[in-house]
Order: sequence, then C-alpha cells, then structure tokens
Amino acid sequence: MPIRVLVADHSELSIIGLRTILAGVERIDLVGVARDEIELHALMVRHRPDVVLIDHMAEGFCARSIREGLKRSKRTRFVSITPDPSTAALMSAIRAGVTSYIKKDCGVEEIIDAVIHTADGDKFFCGKIVEHLQRSGFDVERFKQEPMSCAPVTLSARENEIVQLIAEGLSYTRIAEQLNLSAHTVTTHRRNVMQKLGVNSTAAVVMYAVKNGLVSPNRYLFEGRGDA
Repeated sequence: MPIRVLVADHSELSIIGLRTILAGVERIDLVGVARDEIELHALMVRHRPDVVLIDHMAEGFCARSIREGLKRSKRTRFVSITPDPSTAALMSAIRAGVTSYIKKDCGVEEIIDAVIHTADGDKFFCGKIVEHLQRSGFDVERFKQEPMSCAPVTLSARENEIVQLIAEGLSYTRIAEQLNLSAHTVTTHRRNVMQKLGVNSTAAVVMYAVKNGLVSPNRYLFEGRGDA
C-alpha cells in the first residue's frame, strides 16, 4: 500500500523541494499541500493521510496545528521538518504529538527515511535533533503530557533574574540572600523555569541564559556551584 503523505508548509521553496523529493519515491503518494492550519485540517479530513510532513514553525502553523490535526485523523502520524529549532520548539512539537523530527537541511535520503519509518510505526529523529536534545537536557517523556498552546515559552522578570544568577555561578543560598527570598522560593522558581523550558539540568538553564543575553558566555562558572 502506498504511503499517503500531506505536506504542510508556508514556504513555496520548501513545498517545491519536498514535492520534488517525494515524487521520486515509489512507496509515497503525495495527496496534498496545505499552506496554513485551516487548509491542513480540511485536507486531513478529506484525505486521511498516513503522514503529515509539517513545518510547525512556519507562518500559518504552530504546534497546536499538530494536536488539532490528530483529533481529525487519529491514525495520521506527524513528522516535523523545521529549520534549526529552539528547545521550546522541540518541546512544543513533542507535547503536541509528533512522532518524528528532522531538520530542513537534512539530506534527501534522511527525509525519505523519516517519512517511511514513521509510516511504518517507528520514531525517527535525525542525528542533529538527537544531539540538540542531549545538549539541552530535554526531558521528552515528562513534557509529552503537558498542555499545549501556540504561545511562546516566556519567563517572568523574577525567573529571568534567577536564571541570570544561576548562570553566574551563585548558589541558591546566595541567590536567596541577594534577592531577599527564601532558599525554598528560589528552588521553586528554578523548578518552574526548567518546566517551562523543557530541560532537566542546570547546564541547560545556563545555555538558555547565554542564548538570550542574560549572561555572557565567559561568565560560565560551573565549578563551585552549590545547591544549598
């Protein structure tokens, strides 16, 4: 039986590229292209695709598009194919129900393999995505069950302040003293931050601080960090 595939993307260049790649694969039948969430859900009801190849970061889509799509066609499996994703983008897609995740700069064979393996019931994460997950300390299983929305992951001013001080190497006791908080309150903020970001290590919190300009890379102070 052919694998019925639906492409969901806003970029014409991406659509043309994926059409070209999939057209030459004997097992794959490209049944449609959706350029926004409304069209995606309509085509899913009409065609009941085996696999949707989606850029949920593209204009007109978000992670909710995946979750709502699964309500319309429960047997369909989603493969996210995006540019370089943030940890939040990965977290959102996995929460929403993607089976597999690859990047847009993956090779042709890897893209084809992702579709076929996903249709056959397997999970497929390209090497670059696996590396990103490992580097970020992303806790996949914990975040699969959490509620989803299209809103970006944001931290409060207090949470950003605590993230900055953690990245500067301060212990929880010193952070509490500096901010006039209890150590328990600081650890609670830290836990909330990790839940929001979808990470499970202090190193990943520090990486977030650096990427978002809360601390300079040369301020990494991993040694001597205490968890008082």
